[in-house]
Amino acid sequence: MLKQLSAQDAQFLYTQTANNLTHIMGVYIYDPSTAPGGFVRFKDIIRHVESRVHTSPLFKRRLHRLPFDMDHPYWVEDEHFDVEAHMSHARLPEPGDWRQFCIAVARYFSKPMDMNRPLWDIYIIEGLDRIPGIPKGSFAMLHRVHHAAVDGASGAHAFIAMSDIDANGTPAIAEPPPVEDLGDPPSSAETLSRAWSASLQSPVKFMNALMKMSPAIISSARKAMAEGGMTAGVPETRFNVPVGPHKMFDGTSVALSDVALVRKKVPGATVNDVVLTTVGGALRKYLAKHKELPKDSLVAVAPINLRGKDKGAGKASTPGNQVSAMSVPVRSDIVDPLTRLAAIRDYTVEAKEAKAGVSARIMTDLSQHIPGATMAAVARLVTSERFAVRGTNLFISNVPGAQVPLYLAGAQLVMQHGMAPLANNMGLFVATPSYNGRIAFSIICERAIMPDIAFFRECIEESFADLMAAVPKGEKPKAATATPKPAAKATSKPKVTAKAVPKPAATPRAKPVAKGNATRKTPKK
Repeated sequence: MLKQLSAQDAQFLYTQTANNLTHIMGVYIYDPSTAPGGFVRFKDIIRHVESRVHTSPLFKRRLHRLPFDMDHPYWVEDEHFDVEAHMSHARLPEPGDWRQFCIAVARYFSKPMDMNRPLWDIYIIEGLDRIPGIPKGSFAMLHRVHHAAVDGASGAHAFIAMSDIDANGTPAIAEPPPVEDLGDPPSSAETLSRAWSASLQSPVKFMNALMKMSPAIISSARKAMAEGGMTAGVPETRFNVPVGPHKMFDGTSVALSDVALVRKKVPGATVNDVVLTTVGGALRKYLAKHKELPKDSLVAVAPINLRGKDKGAGKASTPGNQVSAMSVPVRSDIVDPLTRLAAIRDYTVEAKEAKAGVSARIMTDLSQHIPGATMAAVARLVTSERFAVRGTNLFISNVPGAQVPLYLAGAQLVMQHGMAPLANNMGLFVATPSYNGRIAFSIICERAIMPDIAFFRECIEESFADLMAAVPKGEKPKAATATPKPAAKATSKPKVTAKAVPKPAATPRAKPVAKGNATRKTPKK
């Protein structure tokens, strides 16, 4: 059965350049002390991943791309699939601290993927013993997947399907959906025939879709004109420049219980509103320090999951992209944090469905009927350095994750971050995945745009602290801080139950650690 990429999936192939790679990456840190024997070997991780390749179609399928992109590519079975070819490992160089880890993560993220094999790979990093807040002997797993294969929601589901709910190897998803058989690659004659037919039908389908959506388009256009157009009120910042190839990474995290306390201070506010408010405050602090704070608020692109809450796990398990987006002012022009939160709440209540998201949904639906060659050419043009449109300043993506402990080959996941591609004229991405009671703020930028990325991470921590300061002391939990304390040395294997699980470590600060700290000897591979 032939399976062709949707227009939305294919656009992530057409827009990829040497400077703007369009893959996403999960950053996961595991504590192996929970595993049988208290450690995990690289071959154990390979064996675990190999046992889960049946849980998602993305593991074994590769692209079959047509000459000149005359039509969207097809997914076909990789006849040479070898799980070990997708996995590698290394050890942090000295001093092996948080800064070294961030550098290693950013360098791996900046490398292009092998587009001739299934579009995923895994990189294991050891030697994390000098990172405060991380249990001794921990390892990191960097899991890259091309954005043409998954979006945030389907990627998160694929990761959960690869995980366990305990150290004994109980799968997190007991019965994953069956993986369809894609069969042999289509012949040249068949693909040419399909491409020719699609090109002939596309104008008719496009006009039919356009006529059906014309009332929504007219309404959206009127609102855009009333507000001054797409770029009205979007200031020029250091992030609105062409993006280079050298990406950077840093991150921190806060407790979801603290986010809930802040959210309650402004009735109707959501977790996502608190995230936007925190980033808005951080941008205000960062740009003010550099004497670059604009008078108008910065504007962020926030993805919207089109699967819907009532679609069930089966829908989320389907690889590919089913997202729209809305533009949201992060109110970096407002000093008071709760006033900023209230302003963002007021905007997002209306914008999510009635205003900002509608134009994105219209373009997504219409793009399904644009010929592949035309879409490829236009996509490359509008994302080029010369013609890239400046409609916003940055990306902010909030992807809810599992709120129970997850395991890999017996090792417990203690920290999670996420990385996503940048684009010309939008050189900052803040991803905020949540896991087991914490929400991360993962910062992705380019070296020339934000050479002091650690300072921006501190701005995020200070911005959230400003929000927490508005919560009366009696309402705060005893440990309500975004700055972690160094974790104690790993002890004997704890008893793992659904209710009593070691609390995950908070995200570390990039502080120097004394050279005398002992490190644990890594088990032989």
